[in-house]
Amino acid sequence: MDLGLAGKVVLVTGASTAIGKATALAFAEEKANIAVGYHSNAQAAAETVALAEQRGARAIRWQLDLGRPDSLQAAVEHAREELGPIDVLVNNAVRWPDWPKPDELFETAPPERFTTSVNANLIGPYLLARAVVADMRSHGWGRIVNVSTGLVEDGFPGNVSYIAAKAGLHGLTRVMSRELAASGILTNVVMPGFTPADKPMPPELIEQASTAAATRRVTHPDDVARMIVFLCSTANTNTTGEAIRTDGHFLSPG
Repeated sequence: MDLGLAGKVVLVTGASTAIGKATALAFAEEKANIAVGYHSNAQAAAETVALAEQRGARAIRWQLDLGRPDSLQAAVEHAREELGPIDVLVNNAVRWPDWPKPDELFETAPPERFTTSVNANLIGPYLLARAVVADMRSHGWGRIVNVSTGLVEDGFPGNVSYIAAKAGLHGLTRVMSRELAASGILTNVVMPGFTPADKPMPPELIEQASTAAATRRVTHPDDVARMIVFLCSTANTNTTGEAIRTDGHFLSPG
């Protein structure tokens, strides 16, 4: 299937590792031009760029901080200057919570933790979408995917700030889908399950996720990347405003 992504300009945030890296490389396989957004791991981002170039893509990297609007705007401007107008945005970058704190109730969690998470995990993606949507409107085509978590539907004790911020992405996405579809811009949410990342997950959570999924395994970054690339391709012609799980039909035991 021709996904129609050759030459498209794609900005993937959090693309130095895990889901973001797998997504950037999946776009590279389609010969897209990729801006690799990263926060602190410049070496890993450079590796993503090198691997993307080996797959025949043009690729650059740019540091950004979800909590700093000026750095988000600078990242978009840099990508636009180096590669051209933005066709696709994948809001994958995340500011992780202190994971997990099951004994910390929502009413005892420090309010500043909630504010920090919302600023990074909701307002950051919102500002990035605002920064790129004019490019998409100008040529009547665009795709935006916001990466969330299945925990938005399931809940998980001790992570109110992270889950609430990610839940906000769902509302944002649905409004954007209604406002942007007439301009040829489709906007969706992808919800991974427990996925290997640089930040180690407690072994008990890995085991719980494996046994609770119908597929009997944790989610791999490539599982998520393939769904994101499809949703961001010309093969997706009418799916927008949806929240799609890629967690092997995880059923929370709690």
